[in-house]
Amino acid sequence: MSDRPEPAPEKVYLHDVPLARAWDRFRAALAAEGLWQALEAEEVPLDQALGRITAEPVWARVSSPHYHAAAMDGYAVRAQTSDGASDRSPVSLQIDSQAQYVDTGDPLPDWADAVVPIEEVEPVGATDRGRATEAVLLRAAVAPWGHVRALGEDMVVTELVLPAGHQVRPVDLGAVAGCGHDRLRVRRRPSVGIIPTGSELVPIGRTPASGEILEYNSLVLAGQVDSWGGQARRYPIVADDLDRIREAVLQAAASHDLLLVNAGSSAGLEDFTARVIAQVGEVLAHGVAVRPGHPVILGLIRPASAGELAENRKATPVIGVPGFPVSAALTGEIFVEPLLARWLGRPAREPERLQAALTRKVHSSQGDDEYLRVTVGRVGDRWVAAPLPRGAGVITSLVRADGLVLIPAGIQGVEAGEQVEVRLYRSTAELERTIVALGSHDLSLDLLAQELAQRGARLTSANLGSQGGLIALSRGEAHLAGSHLLDPESGEFNLAYIRKYLPSLPIVVVGLVLRQQGLMVAAGNPKSIRSLADLVRPEVSFINRQRGSGTRLLLDYQLEQLGVDRSQVQGYRREEFTHMMIAAAVSSGRADCGLGIQAAAEALGLGFVPLMQERYDLVVPRQHFESPLLSPLLQLLHDEGFRQMIGGLKGYDPAPMGRIIAEFGE
Repeated sequence: MSDRPEPAPEKVYLHDVPLARAWDRFRAALAAEGLWQALEAEEVPLDQALGRITAEPVWARVSSPHYHAAAMDGYAVRAQTSDGASDRSPVSLQIDSQAQYVDTGDPLPDWADAVVPIEEVEPVGATDRGRATEAVLLRAAVAPWGHVRALGEDMVVTELVLPAGHQVRPVDLGAVAGCGHDRLRVRRRPSVGIIPTGSELVPIGRTPASGEILEYNSLVLAGQVDSWGGQARRYPIVADDLDRIREAVLQAAASHDLLLVNAGSSAGLEDFTARVIAQVGEVLAHGVAVRPGHPVILGLIRPASAGELAENRKATPVIGVPGFPVSAALTGEIFVEPLLARWLGRPAREPERLQAALTRKVHSSQGDDEYLRVTVGRVGDRWVAAPLPRGAGVITSLVRADGLVLIPAGIQGVEAGEQVEVRLYRSTAELERTIVALGSHDLSLDLLAQELAQRGARLTSANLGSQGGLIALSRGEAHLAGSHLLDPESGEFNLAYIRKYLPSLPIVVVGLVLRQQGLMVAAGNPKSIRSLADLVRPEVSFINRQRGSGTRLLLDYQLEQLGVDRSQVQGYRREEFTHMMIAAAVSSGRADCGLGIQAAAEALGLGFVPLMQERYDLVVPRQHFESPLLSPLLQLLHDEGFRQMIGGLKGYDPAPMGRIIAEFGE
């Protein structure tokens, strides 16, 4: 990509520039200002050099070792004098003239070229603290330079020890010290200022009121900067005020190599970042065709003195970082890390990559590069990637993510089962020991994951609904599926659906819990909701689970039994994907009630109207049931402490836990 600046477009405000073009424009502007090069070097003591980037090659000042050193406790000898030594014809060597005692690390006498370990000699005459005073007998010959660390064995003077652009590790410190250095020249750490903006923001540690948001993006961005070799400074929150933001930006720009202004990067009435940058410098791009994170701003500003632009000083790069947490974190990965790498003189970080099958179809915006968060595991002989929630505000999706899948612009989506490239956040070794659970989610799975982590195993789960989990098993995309599908005809859970969706796959059905389902309502049940029949009341709003979930099937069955027409239920078509999301909807007033488990209602302080008990099972293909990977999980189901933990959840009964409910196939 060229460093020459291209003509500025007529419109840079929320005009989605392709990512490569935005980078070209940013890089060219930095090069024109002399900012697209490594930062100056500084010298630091070795005890402060860990993790720093070397600014120049490190050459050995002295050899290591710088003398011929004994590698064992024993006797220094001339190897030639031991020729012919054997059990039948031992060779006797006189102390001082032909053999001299040495400890490990001692220099060899000038005349010696080998060491005989002390346990391989027989002392003759008196001994002084175990050392022979007259002679030693050798019953085997020793090779020249045997048990000797020759001069320069590790490093020879003038030899290259570390290249420039190398991140210093603990072992490197030893090598550098061992070859005669006590200091290192390293790249100065780039200084990055982070200014959070927004009148709705409140600092961490304060309980937010309605309409207030805890400000933690700056914490994430600062953590990224520090982990990538920079030095971050977080500034206090600045309210949505053009003048105050401009003042904060100008003051901070004078002190930093890079400025990150978080939030206010879109085009709303209180989105001031682009206007501020335009007033005090230049907006290079406003809107990049990536999701999450498309409102990002790239620009240049100049440090100021007494509120006036100091045109004679170098510009300071500025990035307007979107306010949604996922967008902010990905902006750091896409723009900040490569820039810091350039300044530090090291390559930009390249994550490990692998090919995996996507577990469900995803749609994508045709005009943007989309970064899809996924969990990853090996199921059988292939890797699978399960998509996580895609909202730009769902930071937990990044916490749970094992990697990112880039869906390029121009592609409208990816089909289930299609191979995708995953840019990994975790090592393949960690992913190899990951149990992949798809299907219906339950709180007990979270507790399973917690307990397994303490046992060196790992469980990831993605919510596809019970039917979706069985279909995923049929495609070989999971090790197990959580399911609670009620068969209306038999009144049995799961078995009829396993016959339907997995007719030829050997399956073991393992009981997990009995759990109470019911209606979650506001605390105190202000609308006096007593049963599903109340859902037809015009003043009652409902929120449903997604199609294919066991809870949705359970609801439909119960409504049919009551003779209730679904179309009469206000909110029947409004869907959420977990019990906790249903509870959150009721807690926030988005709905008066929703069907879910008692533990979720209890967690958010809601009222609960119990309706029915259901059995939640783990559906496991036999090949995985018998595999070492699942052994820790299956053992945990018989652990009395874990059973008591689950039994302590409101509405849970661990009675079926670990019991084989049914087996299908050979």
